[in-house]
Amino acid sequence: MRCLWLIVLSLASLASAATAQRPTPEQAQALLRARPDLQNRVRDQIAGSGLTPDQIRARLVAAGYPATLLDSYMSTQLDTSAGEPSASTLSAIRALGLTADDDIVDSITGVPGAPRQDIHLSGTDTTSRRIFGLEVFRRVTTQFTPSVTGPVDPSYRLGPGDGLVLILTGDVELAHTLDVTREGFIVIPQVGQLHVAGLTMEGLESLLYSRLGRVYSGVSRSPDARTRFQVTVSRLRTNQIFVVGDVALPGSYQVSSAGTVLTALYLAGGPTPQGSFRRIEIRRAGQLIDSLDIYDYLLRGANTHDIRLESGDVVFVPVRGPQVTVGGAVTRPAIYELAAGETLRDLIVAAGGFEPTALRRRIQIERILPPTERGVGGRDRVLLDIAEEQVTEDLAPPFALVAGDVVRVFSVAERRRNVVTVSGNVWNEGQVGFRTGMRLSQAIQLAGGPKPDVYLDQILISRLERDSTRFQLRSAFADTTGRITDDLTLQEDDHVTVYSRTSFRPTRYVVVTGAVNQSGRVPYRTGMTLRDAILDAGGVTQEAWLQEAEIARLPEDRSSGAIAATFRAALDSTYLFDRGPDGSYQGPPGMPGRARGAPEIVLEPYDNVLIFRQPDWELQRRVVLTGQVRFPGVYSLQSRTDRLTDLIDRAGGLTREAYPLGAALFRRFTTLESHEELLKRLTITTDTSESGDMSSRTIGTRLAERVGLNLPRALENRTIRENVILFAGDSLHIPEFDPTVRILGAVNAPTTLVHRDGWDVDDYVGAAGGYSRQADRGRTYLMQPSGSVESVKRRFLLPDSKPKPSPGAVVFVPERDPAERRDWAGLIGSIAQILASTVAIVVVATR
Repeated sequence: MRCLWLIVLSLASLASAATAQRPTPEQAQALLRARPDLQNRVRDQIAGSGLTPDQIRARLVAAGYPATLLDSYMSTQLDTSAGEPSASTLSAIRALGLTADDDIVDSITGVPGAPRQDIHLSGTDTTSRRIFGLEVFRRVTTQFTPSVTGPVDPSYRLGPGDGLVLILTGDVELAHTLDVTREGFIVIPQVGQLHVAGLTMEGLESLLYSRLGRVYSGVSRSPDARTRFQVTVSRLRTNQIFVVGDVALPGSYQVSSAGTVLTALYLAGGPTPQGSFRRIEIRRAGQLIDSLDIYDYLLRGANTHDIRLESGDVVFVPVRGPQVTVGGAVTRPAIYELAAGETLRDLIVAAGGFEPTALRRRIQIERILPPTERGVGGRDRVLLDIAEEQVTEDLAPPFALVAGDVVRVFSVAERRRNVVTVSGNVWNEGQVGFRTGMRLSQAIQLAGGPKPDVYLDQILISRLERDSTRFQLRSAFADTTGRITDDLTLQEDDHVTVYSRTSFRPTRYVVVTGAVNQSGRVPYRTGMTLRDAILDAGGVTQEAWLQEAEIARLPEDRSSGAIAATFRAALDSTYLFDRGPDGSYQGPPGMPGRARGAPEIVLEPYDNVLIFRQPDWELQRRVVLTGQVRFPGVYSLQSRTDRLTDLIDRAGGLTREAYPLGAALFRRFTTLESHEELLKRLTITTDTSESGDMSSRTIGTRLAERVGLNLPRALENRTIRENVILFAGDSLHIPEFDPTVRILGAVNAPTTLVHRDGWDVDDYVGAAGGYSRQADRGRTYLMQPSGSVESVKRRFLLPDSKPKPSPGAVVFVPERDPAERRDWAGLIGSIAQILASTVAIVVVATR
């Protein structure tokens, strides 16, 4: 019941922010997406609850949530795949009693109990709601773990488990490895037992001078000593310490003897949002030996109180002290914890001081009144403004703060004063400085002056009135030098607009299509000729017909319904830049190119130029011939009427192993696409097939398909239709003799059999185990080696027509459609019911 009551309470606390309540679940989810650190906070709350994973899952199920809802937040490592906590996740955490005082929701709003819509901190809301210092212990890349290699400083205190190395040089050359025993002793050969536990490295060195000097006379502190020694720590012991209180992962930890308080805090995940950063207590043998203020480390880099820990030490993180929020024009907006006696001045210093944009004469504090001062009707909050004379240039006044205060440092206004804006057809448009008595000409000259194509007849000046409306003024240029006819006196915030004559003109162009390298629009320029337009289109292609071109022009008279007037323009050989050695155009026989001397044709805007292609011009058509011919390869067709037999003759004829009946001809067919795609492809360039043919422009997608033919008949009689005309891109394959027949599809044992004379389709299916249950016998078909397809014809009361496969054929039995099988089953069931009813009627009638 308590969990259910908490769910209801959580839903109520997540009500609409517009009604001064908590954010709705949707609003909370949107806020959480902008707060990746909240995933860590949710994990902290779960880790600090003291519940095992099984207990958390059991409570989730009892509260009506999925058992695995919070599994992603039970790990101590950051799981980026888990995403930000959703509103339902927050509700579940609060329903389980894992949070206190709505911590997660408070972390969204910035201050416990502060509704989000009341915090307007000049665009710094997100950063001002983070707890300062918390992210230091949440960054998985940060390493506080002390180094376990290298020398230690003289203040290092020895203890049981440490390993030492003692080296003597000079009159005596010795090296000893010494372990500190559980009782705190080391044993040096010929010297004896020394108690070193609790000694610093500096103290150990003094002890060794005394004890070694008794055995080795050359050991002394004198610079002239005949025997010297060096002692180092070769192995650091491990201390067991305890981190408790408001930390993310309280418990016992094994820490290197070089570890400090910060080391322990990092291992424990750092303080929780409820933990203190200002009073970290270190207790040894039940006594408070020191306390650490993490702010000293974070703000000033001071670690004088970050002492080394001893085995059994307890690091205790108490509940946080009073917290205040600072936002706005400060360097580091965040939530800060105040120590005793700290004021507004200390808070601003901790936040990095004022930003240059800070309006230093205005600082506002939102405060929650103490319970004894609160009134009725929502009079629980007050706003306090710091007097302007109390704020110095760099420091805030020592104003006393209380827990829950929200400090806002306002920024200077975004609006610029003493400016005039000049935009449009000037060289440097933008804002210029205003001074009293400034003229329009002066502002335009500060903006670089007008461009050569300036519109002279009008300049618009928009003036801001006191009621924020604008009043329109006008002036004009006397000439392109920038001289003004009516040089008005400007006022602050005036907006001057200078226009360009070019901007009023429509975009003019010429369209060039046909046998050019880059079909499409080219910009029109006054005086442009046909040759200029062709140059802009990349020049003509090699198949261009250099006799004449067609130009379609807008008609002068549209009264008769004309939409274009066309005429022909002469071309000459100079339009083709890839000319012959003598500089002339090498056209096809019977159609030479026109010599130099075609007149230049001046174009007009929106002319459409069509460059014709030479009639019947094309590159070689190529086909591929493979298989059992004497000379397989890629052949170029000699004419548009070349046939199969012509190609085979050029290839030297068939070999002895050739199987003409199995000849396979593949041809590329064009499949038209949708109307929209068709329109897009109307301007495509020449299509290039795999055979290298560039003669035909196709629209759509080209797909290769097999063409059924009977090559033996074509070889016997070259005038019949089987001797097909070849197209560019065709591929002809002559296989070897194949004495087998393949049986595929819905048969019990698909296989390949040796061809048997006289066998039909059913014979081969029977040899493959017969038809399966799913076989559709009526649609059985046969593909002969020539590519022709023959089907079985089932006839009622007449013998079936069953084709006979030739060597190399394929028999295929398709499966029945499951829907058809269901329909037949229903039909049979209906017939059975009708027959049963009929029999029953007959039986009753006979009685």
